[in-house]
Amino acid sequence: MVQQLKSKDYIAMEDAYNAHNYHPVPVVISRGQGVNVWDVDGKQYIDFLSAYSAVNQGHCHPRIIAALVDQASRLTLTSRAFHSDQLGIYAKFMTEYFGYEKILPMNTGVEGGETAVKICRKWAYTVKKVAPNQAKIIFAAGNFWGRTVTAVSTSTDPTTKDNFGPYTPGFQVIPYNDLNALREAVQDPNTAGFYIEPIQGEAGVVVPDDGYLREAYAICKAANVLFIADEIQTGLGRTGTLLACDHDGVRPDILILGKALSGGHGSTYGGNALACRVAMAALDVLRDEKLTERSFRLGNVLRAELSKLQEQYKWVQLVRGRGLLNAIVIDETFKVSAWDITLMLKDAGLLAKPTHGHIIRLAPPLVISDEELAKAVGIIRDVFAKVNAL
Repeated sequence: MVQQLKSKDYIAMEDAYNAHNYHPVPVVISRGQGVNVWDVDGKQYIDFLSAYSAVNQGHCHPRIIAALVDQASRLTLTSRAFHSDQLGIYAKFMTEYFGYEKILPMNTGVEGGETAVKICRKWAYTVKKVAPNQAKIIFAAGNFWGRTVTAVSTSTDPTTKDNFGPYTPGFQVIPYNDLNALREAVQDPNTAGFYIEPIQGEAGVVVPDDGYLREAYAICKAANVLFIADEIQTGLGRTGTLLACDHDGVRPDILILGKALSGGHGSTYGGNALACRVAMAALDVLRDEKLTERSFRLGNVLRAELSKLQEQYKWVQLVRGRGLLNAIVIDETFKVSAWDITLMLKDAGLLAKPTHGHIIRLAPPLVISDEELAKAVGIIRDVFAKVNAL
């Protein structure tokens, strides 16, 4: 008889053979459906991370699975050496869906970011007439858009950046949510672009002031600088509007999408036939099931409930977010860490993930129902009461 592996066995196998580039919550998931996942030992959890918003449409959505299976049975890949019968349809679908002239499908989010940097630089040299190799792109402190050398070159997080130099030149980092710093930075005539997360996800769901994006866009336009929005995590309904930039009525010059575009299957995609079918199905689900509207409504409910924790416990410093992208900020001096609270939430049946040591990020699939949200809030409330009693 073959012995069934347990969670501890899978974790031990990863530790032994996989590079330690992440610090996962110790749970081994084997199945998902909607907002729920099950571990290899059969325990059920509410997923309150959504694969960092890659699973906005919920796990294994039947319409997305049907599109994937149908296309996989006919054609998955031709490479871009040839045309497929899906890429043109997909390109037309995407440009009409978001109102842009062209799309350029890539394979991962960080690849999308790298491509945005390349497009911006080429525009600077061919259109703005910046001197060769002098183009500068502005980033905000606290950004996170991947782990390539170029991406970490813009980072201000030592755990992301240290020991990976020398770094890619041509970038300036200014404070997030600081319009005066942006005004000063764009005075340099070599400035080509401003690359910004409308809400900083990895930094701990940091939400800028109302109107910040709108004014930043106006500053860029006045200086002939491209406004580049990294909506890989915040886009596609996550913050209660189709794009987070929509909160300020801003239409970026370059828009970077990913995660939920995959419908929970891989990351982003490079235009292969299978990816095109899945992405179109994922966006149809988002629109047809009114998930953006659900995110807006239930996000308000969730923050109202979480704010009660801030009123109740002094060690809960702040609750912030938009739509169903939210965070709880824990006092860094409190006797119980965000990591330990996350483990207690896991034991109680809810999966979340801490960031920066003292922030718990909460981002359930957008398909979550009122009843499921109420259940999740109950778990959070009970766990925080137990933490307070420790």
